[in-house]
Amino acid sequence: MSNQNTILIEKENDKLRERLDELSDFIENGSVPLHRVNGEGIIVWANQAELDLLGYDKEEYVGLPISHFHHDAEVIREILHRLTNNEILDDFPAKLKCKDGSIRYVTISSSAFFKDGVFVHSRCFTKDVTPLIKEEERKNKLLLLLEKSEERLRLAIQATHLGTWDWDFEANQILFSDQAMNIMSLTSYRLNYESILKLIHADDVLNINQTFKNLRESKTDSHFEFECRICKSDQSTAWLKVQGSTYFSEVKSLQRIIGSMIDITEFKNAEAKNAELVAIINSSNDAIVGKTLNGVITSWNYAAEEMFGYTADEIIGESVLQLIPEDRKNEENYIIERIKSKESVKHFETKRLTKDNKLIDVSLTISPIKNDEGKILGVSKIARDITEKKQAERRKNDFVSIVSHELKTPLTSMLLYSQVLQARFKIKPEDFEYQISSKIEIQTKKMVSMVDDFLSLARIEEGKLQIRKDVFLLSELFLEARNEAELISSNHSIKISCSETTRIFADRDKMGQVFTNLLSNAIKYSPSGGTINIGCKEKEGRILVYVSDEGIGISKNDQKNLFDRFYRVESPESATISGFGIGLYIVAEILRYHNTEIEVKSHKGIGTIFRFYLDQQL
Repeated sequence: MSNQNTILIEKENDKLRERLDELSDFIENGSVPLHRVNGEGIIVWANQAELDLLGYDKEEYVGLPISHFHHDAEVIREILHRLTNNEILDDFPAKLKCKDGSIRYVTISSSAFFKDGVFVHSRCFTKDVTPLIKEEERKNKLLLLLEKSEERLRLAIQATHLGTWDWDFEANQILFSDQAMNIMSLTSYRLNYESILKLIHADDVLNINQTFKNLRESKTDSHFEFECRICKSDQSTAWLKVQGSTYFSEVKSLQRIIGSMIDITEFKNAEAKNAELVAIINSSNDAIVGKTLNGVITSWNYAAEEMFGYTADEIIGESVLQLIPEDRKNEENYIIERIKSKESVKHFETKRLTKDNKLIDVSLTISPIKNDEGKILGVSKIARDITEKKQAERRKNDFVSIVSHELKTPLTSMLLYSQVLQARFKIKPEDFEYQISSKIEIQTKKMVSMVDDFLSLARIEEGKLQIRKDVFLLSELFLEARNEAELISSNHSIKISCSETTRIFADRDKMGQVFTNLLSNAIKYSPSGGTINIGCKEKEGRILVYVSDEGIGISKNDQKNLFDRFYRVESPESATISGFGIGLYIVAEILRYHNTEIEVKSHKGIGTIFRFYLDQQL
């Protein structure tokens, strides 16, 4: 695959991850109340809209029997009976008890999720119809009290909070309440059917005409409902749910239709958005997984099935630990702690287990799912299979290790020959032969240092860098590093400031590599010469180690990436300075293995200070 195609795929997947965040936020923080109930009738999950509807906190609602919140025991028994028999509920009427003691009239739409023929949980949409029920009750009372007076009916409709309407067939006029006028952007409360039909979306006109035709031909009082779109005066489109009842005369003539309407545009948009995001998630090449803070898997896309071998039915409701190798289970605690701190974890490379116990390399991006108040409700995880990439890196590192080892043999011989030549011509150091042999030794040592760096890089990337700690005098290591540095530069004064009794507990060879790299950098980035200071001092029970120069300095932007692998400072001042950009990366990694971290302070044109802490050995 070309680099361009890879970049395009990466961009597309980044978009998919953004849309995943939108989906997760929609589910948890959308306006539609949702909850799940398991086979024992226990509420196992509810979104914020459900909690807001009834006034409960999550701890007061989730984990309790659903029967605690239903007003009628027979109704909840009926609902659970139907669901456990795999029946689908559509707008099933019920009454729920709120925390403040009030009752909410709702309809419940639900379907059951079964695993291996066993009921696991239901997915329930709760629709609050309390205003509609209350209004219907109020309207019926008003109709009984006010008889059929047109003026009284108009006043009753205006007093309601739902959009209500009354179609008088004899007068061919439809009366609308204030709320109905507001919903439809009408300027008159009295219109005929033909005028209203002009507001209906063209794709819905035929269905509405057929609905009213069937009602007229039925010759009996009946109830109906439908959904349609209207085109409002501001050129926007709104979705309405329309309900009503027909009233026929004794001679079977349709006299009146009384009904109500609700604007369901938000719900319809949410449905469309949900469908779109689900399609995006399922088409992603990355595994996208949702889970609770307790590690229970709640969602699983097609790519996750391909990557890990489990179907959604097999894995949803199970612990995410099922995918984590035994020696990496502590990673989950680390991830959850980061998430609870409202932090994201990006490009976390690790290993995971497939269904057939195969280990794969993955890169994880993990984000918290939060509600409007910032409360963390769950976790979204995107996993990318990087097995092939890691294998390629291992092959590359193996190659680097082999080549580096092969190079060290002739370089060692060259170094020995140059030292023999120097010993032979040492009597006359001003002679051409002695100077040439000295230069050969310097350049050979540079190559040996580079080979050591590449070997360390390969071991770091393979996780095979071995640290063998011992106690030694820090001042002696400083002297060795200075002696090597003075071979490659006579233009700098290298000063050591460290107590001769200071001992540290560290890997001597690896720390030697650290100081060699830092001094080499100080020399390269101060081409005009000057003083280089290398020293240490006791601070808060530890040893602060530092290397400073009077060189060209490093910009703030470059300081952020200075310890990244292969990063090179690009500036006119450093254009002629050679290097591969791995020295400081190796320094940072060696120090990380010593449980410490390197810091840099620098100002352009003034110089740079690198410093870190080491454990003191008394």
